[in-house]
Amino acid sequence: MEEEHYDIETLPNGARIVTEAVPAVRSVSLGLWVATGSRHEKAGESGAAHFIEHMVFKGTQRRSARELAQEMDAIGGQVNAYTTKECTCFYARCLDEHLPRALDLLCDMVFDSKFDQADVDTERGVILEEIGMYQDNPEDLCSERLMAAVYKGSPLARPILGRKATLDKMTGEWLKHYQRTHYRPGSIVCAMAGSFTPLMVDALKARLLPLEAGETPTAVPAVYTPAITLKKKATEQNHLTLAFPGLPYGDEDRFVLQLLSTMLGSGMSSRLWQEVREKRGLCYSIYTYGAGHAETGVFAIYTALSKDTEREALETILRVVADFAEHGPAPEELERARELSKANVLMGLESTQSRMSALGRGLLLQDRTLTTREVIDAYNAVTAEDVRALAQRLFHLSQASLSVVGRPAAEEEYRTLLGQ
Repeated sequence: MEEEHYDIETLPNGARIVTEAVPAVRSVSLGLWVATGSRHEKAGESGAAHFIEHMVFKGTQRRSARELAQEMDAIGGQVNAYTTKECTCFYARCLDEHLPRALDLLCDMVFDSKFDQADVDTERGVILEEIGMYQDNPEDLCSERLMAAVYKGSPLARPILGRKATLDKMTGEWLKHYQRTHYRPGSIVCAMAGSFTPLMVDALKARLLPLEAGETPTAVPAVYTPAITLKKKATEQNHLTLAFPGLPYGDEDRFVLQLLSTMLGSGMSSRLWQEVREKRGLCYSIYTYGAGHAETGVFAIYTALSKDTEREALETILRVVADFAEHGPAPEELERARELSKANVLMGLESTQSRMSALGRGLLLQDRTLTTREVIDAYNAVTAEDVRALAQRLFHLSQASLSVVGRPAAEEEYRTLLGQ
């Protein structure tokens, strides 16, 4: 395996640049990562980070929204952004010959947006439609309500998109001020991977150096608390998310958790898929996922099925989880999960976008980026006993949470099922 070489430079104002030259590719991916997301917002600011993500596409001092869109298409690549609870990322992927233009475009959008009031009013309507779209999706709603319940009273409980009541109060000037106070250089990481010249690194520095240093926002700590949340909604199926405490994103056992999740609910050979869908025919889809944050996390199991088979499905899921925690994985089961996870890592090396994301997210959220060799070694080091011990640590019914959207039963019935 060819070892990667990353270059990391911290500028005098605190902004960091991480780069990785990838031989024999013609593409390059550039990301501007900012350590501000929905969990850094106060209650009255809910949705601000995501609103700003939208507004940077609405025009700068040098380019109108139409001109931004035309230039994005002209470079023949991709320019986009997303907001999470922990951070905001703006990124571009293009051929190396278009990198100077893409870099100028991205920096202009992020650091010199106009926040024109008319554009703010228009885009607020777009975001409200986006909120409606997610609320119409029972799978997303189920997950969102779970997070709101287990982190109640914490910024982690609030939706990334915000609420109409908070969005209605946000003006262009207010958003511009919020961005200026949260997009401090100490909160910014620029990541670049692929084909580029040293001149492009210098160009990045030139855009970052004028940024004024200042205090970076901090997040209010959150604690997982078990909860049950039920939502009546006119759907054909009941959508269920069963959850347990998970791990913070930088936890040393995160590779163990990844393999555990793969064996329980990722793919057609996973235990839950085989037992709940293949053997019993109780659902069409079932999967597991983890949501890790700086100091806490959630491990969740999602499925959707008929109200008539809900109880049998939940009992089956709990039985599979309990058996896994008691006995751990079989040797061949662990090896399948290990090889699948390693293959995903190694195949990701063929994408400059994946490389850039790993560099940016790692440096921003964990202050370091693992090499591929370190990741592969971490997966290779996981033993069956490691997996069993982690399952026993996490899967306590007293700590179980449940979110149901559709035609839920009475809360007491679910508590009885969970032994609460």
